[in-house]
Amino acid sequence: MITDQPSRFVIYTRLMRLDKPIGILLLLWPMLWGLWFAAQGFPDWHILAIFVMGAILMRSAGCVMNDFADRKIDPHVERTKTRPMAIGLVSSREALLLAAGLSLIAFMLILPLNLLTIGLSVPALFLAASYPFTKRFFAMPQAYLGMAFSFGIPMAFAAQTGALPSIVWILMLANLFWVIAYDTAYAIVDKPDDLKIGIKTSAITLGQYDVTGVMVCHALFVALMVYIGQLQSMGMAYYAGLLVATGLMGYQYTLIRNRDRALCFKAFLHNNYVGMAVFTGIALDFLIR
Repeated sequence: MITDQPSRFVIYTRLMRLDKPIGILLLLWPMLWGLWFAAQGFPDWHILAIFVMGAILMRSAGCVMNDFADRKIDPHVERTKTRPMAIGLVSSREALLLAAGLSLIAFMLILPLNLLTIGLSVPALFLAASYPFTKRFFAMPQAYLGMAFSFGIPMAFAAQTGALPSIVWILMLANLFWVIAYDTAYAIVDKPDDLKIGIKTSAITLGQYDVTGVMVCHALFVALMVYIGQLQSMGMAYYAGLLVATGLMGYQYTLIRNRDRALCFKAFLHNNYVGMAVFTGIALDFLIR
């Protein structure tokens, strides 16, 4: 029994993708944008800690639910065929219990916060849990993921200010376009396998315009972030961050334009730096005021 414990631990960490934190980071950056805008600078320490831990827990739970939903699909996809559930290392019951446990801990974390934040956690949980099933029937599941990955923004404003000003919805829309952009690049990686299996993705729906779709969504994201900057009277540091992010997106085009699967995956991972550049611009701008 003692010798089995470490191996189960490793299996569960792989199931939660803790060895591949890109998803946590892509969920975390928009939350941090929201917290800094809500606080007009550095947010309350305890709120920041709760949101960082919450992002880790909810992304982990989302990965477990994703692998549960795709347990019969993943064995037929090159990139996912060695995942724990795909090779039978984790049962469905184990996966559901783990996802439920992680979600419960995340919910307990926000209990000290106000009722508005707690109330927003309900649709946030629903979106996270239901997203993995949308590729069966929804032509653009990446848009659904965008809603799920954007819900940390209103929760951040609710926790920090107790209100949901109009900037919340504009920031959510901006992030929605960014998520569609990077997850479509990700979907291009699996496009040949997904076509064989018959599931739906934005890369398949957009067809020959998949790369164009990625870049249009990136452009809409930047345009909305510029608009937010004007609404918030942001300074040069903010726009410098957006300029760096725009340059990074331009570089991504050189990676995805030929639809090379390895380079498209590299472009997806590269979006961590986009989120970091935007956050750095926001944080520096408030810091130097």
